[in-house]
Amino acid sequence: MFTKAFIPYGGYYASPFAKWQGSLQNAHPIELAGNTAQRWMQSRGIDAAQTFEHLYLGMTIGQKSWFYGSPWAAKLIGAPAIPSNTISQACATATTTVFNASLAVEVGQYETTYCMLTDKSSNGQHAIWPNPNGPGGEVIAENWNMDNIACDPSTGKGMLVTAENVSAEAGFSKQQADELAWRRYEQYADSLANDRAFQKRYMFPIEVQLTRKKTLLLEADEGVNATSLDAISSLRPVAPGGIHSFATQTHPADGNAGIIVTTKQRAAQLSTDPSIPVQVISYGAVRTKAAHMPAAPVSSVRVALDKAGLTIADIKVVKNHNPFIANDLHLAANLGIDPAGINNYGSSLVFGHPNSATLGRLIVEAIEEAAVLGGGYAVVTGCAAGDNAAAIILKVG
Repeated sequence: MFTKAFIPYGGYYASPFAKWQGSLQNAHPIELAGNTAQRWMQSRGIDAAQTFEHLYLGMTIGQKSWFYGSPWAAKLIGAPAIPSNTISQACATATTTVFNASLAVEVGQYETTYCMLTDKSSNGQHAIWPNPNGPGGEVIAENWNMDNIACDPSTGKGMLVTAENVSAEAGFSKQQADELAWRRYEQYADSLANDRAFQKRYMFPIEVQLTRKKTLLLEADEGVNATSLDAISSLRPVAPGGIHSFATQTHPADGNAGIIVTTKQRAAQLSTDPSIPVQVISYGAVRTKAAHMPAAPVSSVRVALDKAGLTIADIKVVKNHNPFIANDLHLAANLGIDPAGINNYGSSLVFGHPNSATLGRLIVEAIEEAAVLGGGYAVVTGCAAGDNAAAIILKVG
């Protein structure tokens, strides 16, 4: 359990997410996150060079010059002299990045750190690997996104298979899947109410150079489809005998987020409202049985709760990354909570999944939801490739 790591209230942002092959498809994710963070810091009066002692780059999908990713990111935010490192854990990258930053603050290694969380699913890396023993030295090619979604080398199974395995084992039905997915769209609509009042509590726009002369300011999510329960229910499952249609699983996306992790005293100085402390409480990471990825978040939450000396009844806000609606069905069933009451104001099922930034946005939304409710404990969790999951518990107020 942590006692010294804090996130300044308002010391974070999440960008709008754009569905892959949308407006952000040609922007380099490190450059885009660096430029967005610099603009956000300028709007807050934060001098990166004078504020941060270390940068953690959370990033999963390789891009050009990723070899120099974290030091390059530090330069882009205006702190070229600070040390840095890169953390990559697929969808759980953000929780693990914030954990590492919190650990460094807790032991006194650093006072103030910055977590840059960015990924671009669009135009993902297409890698070519040497294969000297192949016929004629033929190379091995890999599509970084699609090939790894389709097959875990540890099991030979794709991610959809893991969701259907969990669904079949628990006896979830397509009707349950469809109805809960529609609930997620209703919750996302709540974040758009009153001219996007909830989203504007944390969302910071992206500036992207479309052409040499044309710049786009992306202020809201792009590519979220309007739908209905009837429309969702009418879609057939993708896998024969399964429960997941294209409407009950997420879509790849592009976007970024930033989170400051620091000491209690420094957090108060950097906060937009010092009366709302945000403390990092605990972290849990697990690996579940093979080819059952959506089941892993339950155990990660239990580990985090145990380390904090809490029960699920103590938690006011639950945010769960849901690449498949089975993730939410399983989490709720096994923790004994109402599936309709988690993931308020939105989830990755609806607004998309740019890997590292996904849970970054959920962390930010969890803080803001807890603040709206007058404070309390929030847990943010999500599965990750290889049947992993990581959860983090925060105390707001």
